[in-house]
Amino acid sequence: MSTRLQRLDHLLTSILTAVCGSDSTPEGLRMLLLRAVLLLLVLPIRGEDSETEGPGVVVPLPKGACTGWMAGIPGHPGHNGTPGRDGRDGASGEKGEKGDPGLVGPKGDTGETGVTGIEGPRGFPGIPGRKGEPGESAYVYRSAFSVGLESRVTVPNVPIRFTKIFYNQQNHYDVTTGKFHCNIPGLYHFSYHITVYLKDVKVSLYKRDKAMLFTYDQYQEKNVDQASGSVLLHLEMGDEVWLQVYGDGDSNGLYADNVNDSTFTGFLLYYDTV
Repeated sequence: MSTRLQRLDHLLTSILTAVCGSDSTPEGLRMLLLRAVLLLLVLPIRGEDSETEGPGVVVPLPKGACTGWMAGIPGHPGHNGTPGRDGRDGASGEKGEKGDPGLVGPKGDTGETGVTGIEGPRGFPGIPGRKGEPGESAYVYRSAFSVGLESRVTVPNVPIRFTKIFYNQQNHYDVTTGKFHCNIPGLYHFSYHITVYLKDVKVSLYKRDKAMLFTYDQYQEKNVDQASGSVLLHLEMGDEVWLQVYGDGDSNGLYADNVNDSTFTGFLLYYDTV
């Protein structure tokens, strides 16, 4: 066997070992395989060394030989190709049904107070309200008097009788006794203005036999003096108020004539509501 054939036989043994897993192949089969290799590899180069059954016909392998021996080792996976272009946008789908309302979120923090706006124009006057119910008649709570002195004769330590009537419509002042009788409980104002002549004057205002106010005036010879006093008193129903001279008879210089008066006045300010 030539050197070339030896190399082919060695190559064939390596191929059989790789394909069939063993080099223990029958000699006849080895020769057939060797001829096939020579036909495929050698004949295109040197035609005189090939053996064929006929022109251009390859001798087929016998049955029972190692099948698939011509399959090569799987190659490595190829590289990933470049990404393709984006497809066209699809058509819009139909509008879905309205979803359920979401849960109410937590209450937010109170915002800062805004700037006070400009005062708007004055509105039109409103419609007058209904007329109120008539109140209680005012005459029920009237109580007032104003009287003056007509006589110069006064007796000490007894009520002074003022018989000159300026006002006494309710007759709450008694001319015969010189006393004012309280018929409406409440707050009253009392005042007196006395002309002093010939003698000194000591006068006190009484309420229920108790002196509440004192006035003293010392007479100046050959002159006419004036003495006065005023006070606020709360009276209950049935209380009496009057003026009288206190001390001895030398202090009763009350005087009145056509041009000089001595007066005693009183009136109700507020009546008791309870």
